[in-house]
Amino acid sequence: MRLRLKPGIRALGIAECFRKHGRRAVLAGVVMRADLQIDGFGLGEVTVGGMDATEGVIELWSSMRRRDVNVIMLNGCIISMFNLVDLEEVHRATSVPVVCVSYEPTRGIEGYLRELPEAERRLRVYRRLGPREEVELPTGHRVFVRCAGAEVREVRVLLARFTKQGGIPEPLKTARLLARAVLRWREGEKLRA
Repeated sequence: MRLRLKPGIRALGIAECFRKHGRRAVLAGVVMRADLQIDGFGLGEVTVGGMDATEGVIELWSSMRRRDVNVIMLNGCIISMFNLVDLEEVHRATSVPVVCVSYEPTRGIEGYLRELPEAERRLRVYRRLGPREEVELPTGHRVFVRCAGAEVREVRVLLARFTKQGGIPEPLKTARLLARAVLRWREGEKLRA
């Protein structure tokens, strides 16, 4: 499926939250319409420092059973202590365009990946991600994007529709808030047990 920028487009924004010394990170998904109405939530988990982020994103999308989602937006594709999301694999598995948004310029992370378990596998996934493209949002903020199943010119329009203030598109901002709340709740449950 190509990215269709229809007026009623729905985005599934996915973000994560974790503690550096924790074992599991929370994945939160928020379905949001172009008019910024929230239309659904989903939750999942991935391993901190693992290599299951791609599967975690696919499982979260599948668990929501939302065939009306037109695009998946990720709050970064290198999450939870270098757990990499393979954008092409997510696109193949879901048949939905995938857009990864990050916020800081970087020279790359290959040096860090070489020092981690499964270094060669991580490097293969990282190199498949390709270069990031800089995109200016209507708010004046700049973000960096990678995409599968969409062109950068389409992504510019998409991000303009979903960014009303600041530098983070609304589906990703809401998903990040939800992931943080769930992690805090989960930690509170463990403390009371």
